[in-house]
This record gives sequence, C-alpha cells and structure tokens, in this order.
Amino acid sequence: MANPCRWAQWLSLVVLCSLLAGCTHAVTREHHTTLALDDARTTWLGEQAYQALAEQPDPDGDPDGFALLANGQEAFAARVGLIRQAQRELNIQTYLLGEGQTTRLILSQLMDAAEEGVRVRLLVDDIGAIGQGDRLAALASHPNIHVRVYNPLPVGRGHMFTRILASVVNPAQQHRRMHNKLWVADNSVAIVGGRNLGDEYFDANDARNFADLDFATIGDVVPALSRSFDLYWNHGLAQPIERYHQVADNAWQTLETELEDWLDDNADSEYFTQLRRQPRSAPPWETLHWGEGLAMWDAPGKLASGTPEWRDTLLGELTDATELNQRLVIISAYFVPTEQGVQNLTDLADQGIAVEIITNSLESTDAAVVHGAYAPWRGTLLAHGITLYELRPEQEAGPDEDMRVPGASASALHIKALSFDDQLFVGSFNADPRSIYWNTEIGVLARSESLMQAFNELVAVGQEPALSYRIELTPEGELNWHLERDGEMEVLTTEPGSFWRHFNAWLSHTLKLDRWL
Repeated sequence: MANPCRWAQWLSLVVLCSLLAGCTHAVTREHHTTLALDDARTTWLGEQAYQALAEQPDPDGDPDGFALLANGQEAFAARVGLIRQAQRELNIQTYLLGEGQTTRLILSQLMDAAEEGVRVRLLVDDIGAIGQGDRLAALASHPNIHVRVYNPLPVGRGHMFTRILASVVNPAQQHRRMHNKLWVADNSVAIVGGRNLGDEYFDANDARNFADLDFATIGDVVPALSRSFDLYWNHGLAQPIERYHQVADNAWQTLETELEDWLDDNADSEYFTQLRRQPRSAPPWETLHWGEGLAMWDAPGKLASGTPEWRDTLLGELTDATELNQRLVIISAYFVPTEQGVQNLTDLADQGIAVEIITNSLESTDAAVVHGAYAPWRGTLLAHGITLYELRPEQEAGPDEDMRVPGASASALHIKALSFDDQLFVGSFNADPRSIYWNTEIGVLARSESLMQAFNELVAVGQEPALSYRIELTPEGELNWHLERDGEMEVLTTEPGSFWRHFNAWLSHTLKLDRWL
C-alpha cells in the first residue's frame, strides 16, 4: 500500500501545478496612437480646454492650466466626469485596479462610453490585475475597449500566492513594476498623480483611506502625456489581456448586466448620493492655475533592462529641470532616503535651504518595512535642521479637509509631491529607491505662482499637529513626537505603534532592505 505521506506530497504537487498552470493564446496586437490634436479640438472637452486657455490672463505666456485634486471624492467625480464627457477617446494607465464600489462604477461607465463610440484603452500593471483576468478580458471583449497588462506572467495569475511562486524563476524582473497613474480624455484633459483605482484612493473605504493628490491639467502638457501613454501602450511589455484569459465574444454584456444590477442595489449609498450632486456638464476643475508644465516619465523599457543610472531615470530629468535656492518640500508616502540621499539632504540644509519632509508615521503606513528603512535616519536629518512630519492615523476635527480623509477609522498618506522653490512636481514618484531604480514613474513639473500658493496652503494643513506628528530632537539626542489631541498639545517620548509594526520596521532595518524598497 502506498505511503499516505507520499500520496499527500503528490496531491499537493498536482494542486500547485493546477494553480500555476497557464497558457497564452494567439491574439492580434495592434499598434494604436492617440487622437490627433485637430480631432481633439472638435470634442466638447477640447472646446472647453481651448476656451479656458484663450480666456486666461496671459494666453501667450502660460501654455498650461492646473487644478489640484486633493479631496478624494472630488478626484473620483473628476474621473467619472471625464468618462461621461469624452466623445472620442479615453486612455487610462494604473498600477492597481482594486475591487469596490468606485471600480464597479468606473467599469460600468467605461462600457457606457464605449457604447457611445468612445475608444477606451486601459493599461494595468500585471500585479494590479491578479485575480481579475476574467473580468478584464470580459471588459476587453467590447469592440471599443482594449485592455493590456504590463510586464505580465502567463502563469500564477489567479492569486497573489501563486504569482509569488511563479515569480521565483525571475524575481528581479518581476520586482520591476509600472507604477504610472494617468488619465487622458480626448487628448484634451489629463489627470496625473498618485491615485490608483480603488475605494481607498477616493475616500470610499469604511476602514482606511489615503490622503492623495493629483493634477488635472490642460494645455501643451496634455499631448506630451498622451505620447507617454502611447509609448507604454505599444511597448512589447504591454500585452493584450486576451492572451492570458479567454472569454466569450459577448462577455462584456454579462459583465455590464452584473455591474448594473449591483449599482442599482447600491444606488442609495451615501457615497453615490454625494456623487450625484456633482454637476455633470462642468469640466473637471473649478479653479485653474496658469503656468508652464513639463511632462516627465521613465522610458517604458526601464523594466526590461538592468539597473539604470539614476541620471537616466525620471529623477535625473527632474534634477536637471529644477533650481533650488530656498526651500525644498518632500511629501512622500514611502520615504527611504538611503545614506546618499541623507548626505544630499543634509548638505542642502547646511547651505541654508529649508528642507521639509512629510511622510507616514509607523502607525499610519501600510508598509512598516519601508518605515524601518527611513526611521534610523531621523536623528541625522533633524540634527541638520531638517523638519520632519509624520501623518497620524487618527485625525482631529478641523475646518480644512484637504488632507483629512473623512469617513474612515484610519488614514494614511499616499501623496507624491516635491516642490523646489517656485516649481511643483506631482506624480507617481516616491522618494525611495524603488521609484528610482525598479519602477517606471510619471509626473508633471509645473511653474505657477498661484499653484505654488495653493500647494503651500495644503502643506501647512498637513503640518498641523492635529494631523501630523512633528518630530523633534532633544538635547540628549532622543526623539519626541509632538501632537495636538482634543485641543491640547502633547509630547510622546516613545514612537507610537503596535509591537508587530515595530518588529517589521526593525526587521527591515536589520536586513538592510533599503535598496529594494
């Protein structure tokens, strides 16, 4: 009789192989290009953008308009509005495609737009498509909708566990991800920033939401962003979802019905009720700040090559395009300065440049291992006069809600923004080695006086003690956390956070994982 243990081993192997099993199918991969500018000008959004640019105070000197999208619900309403207002083309690029009410509504709206003749192109990093292949393939079965996944694996696609197992064959390649976040409607209006697709990015999650930031922009910078989308879309690492998931030709109709039924059942939710109050015929901005923008992005082939020189990345381009003499503000959800980065920052501070940093606290971060790579450098940074703020997970009530995340029991920072004197960069780029070396990123560098004023007001809100800890260094070299609670100032002498979070942070520092984070 066979050994029961041997049978169990064989059974486990069969189950594992079935989970990892995958194959590719022959699918025609067409070369697509963005809507021509002359055609874009004839759309409703094109007309709105043209009119706004023509009526601005200095149409010859300021070729771009910018709006800051700090409020999550407003950022979601802007995206839904672009879907409804687009007449020819929607191009969407995202790292993650989450599950939830906001994603369901977006997918439903995309199919409605496709039914009206709008060409939809959706590009998702393959990690963000794990477990969602059949749904995305159903979406792509609509004749006007095209879905591609970036840097895909043909096996282990159903679960994160099996994906990790499949990645063992080439871990360095699978560590590299397309982190870009971009929306472009009719090559006339673009949204670029830190938000993926998921409830937590739009203040729609009951448990945890992210404070985040986008640019909504019009002008010369939009066609440049469209070019970046085309480069990624037509790159060999972007593959049609149908190569890995086969569905019926009319699968989109079943998906549409399922989404409509779910949305009907949840139409009276508080979130959707508030969304319906947003005007449908207005462009996605209330106030535009006029200035000049420069679109920046990593080359899509960055994921297919070896470790690049930092000067050949988005960071190198950003460094060459900026001037710094007075003030540097870094808002980064994941801040891993590394030894060289700390040296650069302290050199700036020693030269008299004000350096201010806002990041997550150990309590608020969704990646304690990242905090472990940043925390040991705090004493050095503070000793050179750099100011440090860490967002708290719980937030005191206040009049300004820009960086507060209402409706959730906890919040975290997800903003990626850098200001250099009078220039502001907003995009997907975190101040960490992953964004420099491993991921591809995108963003816009803008120079606008009124935009900088609005951003500085947002920074001041984020530095309030009711929202963030201010980290101070005592004369004895110890760290203190200053905060406001119930209207009273407090000072904590030990870092807040659970044992498990402290352990993960310690482990990350001990294993020296900085370069991989």
